[in-house]
Order: sequence, then structure tokens, then C-alpha cells
Amino acid sequence: MFRIGLGHDTHRLGPGNGLVLGGIVIPHERQSLGHSDADVLLHAITDALLGAAALGDIGEMFPDTDSANRGRDSGDMLQRAMQRLTAAGWRLVNLDCVIFAQRPTILPHRPRIRERIAGLLGVDIDAVWLKAKTGEGIGPIGQEEAIAAECVALIEQWPQTTNI
Repeated sequence: MFRIGLGHDTHRLGPGNGLVLGGIVIPHERQSLGHSDADVLLHAITDALLGAAALGDIGEMFPDTDSANRGRDSGDMLQRAMQRLTAAGWRLVNLDCVIFAQRPTILPHRPRIRERIAGLLGVDIDAVWLKAKTGEGIGPIGQEEAIAAECVALIEQWPQTTNI
């Protein structure tokens, strides 16, 4: 059996010294603002995985009302969600993700981001795809006030069983 999950996250941007995105720090004069490390891409992936397996969402697992989650590493959150997914008998087939940001340009960082995500999830890099879109100067993303990410995850029941 296969299931699909959709994840989305948006964060405001403010002055800073680097943007945490996909588990790496990209040099940039702005940063995401949030309760954890505000990695919109890893948050979207986490929600896509949890949603696909009907295991809740990132806010349920890591509420911003819990001080233990202040500044929390989103990579840790993603790995814990993946452990929950695996324990429930699912495995990741692939991810397809989009980052919505006016700047910085994502393309030069794509190989490192894909590698980091694949490593966090314990999957082959070919199971992780990433693309980016600008806001074309329009709205909060285009005006560099916000950054967003969306992700679709395909999972399958594992281990596969056969009926003879």
C-alpha cells in the first residue's frame, strides 16, 4: 500500500547571519524566525511524512509551547518523525520539495541540501528532489519578508508481505 503526504511551512525572515535550510546553513544576511531553528524545508518534510502515515503533525510532536523545543534542531525533529513512521511499518519512497524564496539562489546549494536530507532520513540521495521558485518580487516572499517550503512524500508499507 502506498500513501502520499503533503507538508507546508512558512517563516518570517529577519536580519541575521545565515539561513538554515534543509539542514545546512546558507550564507545570507537574513534568517528565518521561529521557535526552533526555523528550517522551513525540514519542517515541511516532517509534516509530509507524518501526514502520509496519519501520525499527526510537527506541532503535535514538537509544540512551540514546550520550552524544550526552543531553538531545537529541525534535523532531530525530522529523524524522530522518521523513526515514528518506520515503527508504524512505513518506509519512504521519495520526496519532491519546493522552496519559495526570492533570495538566496538555491541551485548552488541543492546538492548539499539533498545529501543532508538523504542522510537524515537514511535514504538514497535519488529519493530526494528539490527545486526553488522566487516570488518574482511580489508578496511577502518576493519582498523577502518570508520564506516557504512545500513537500510531497510518497511512503509504502514495509516490510512488504505477500499473500500466497
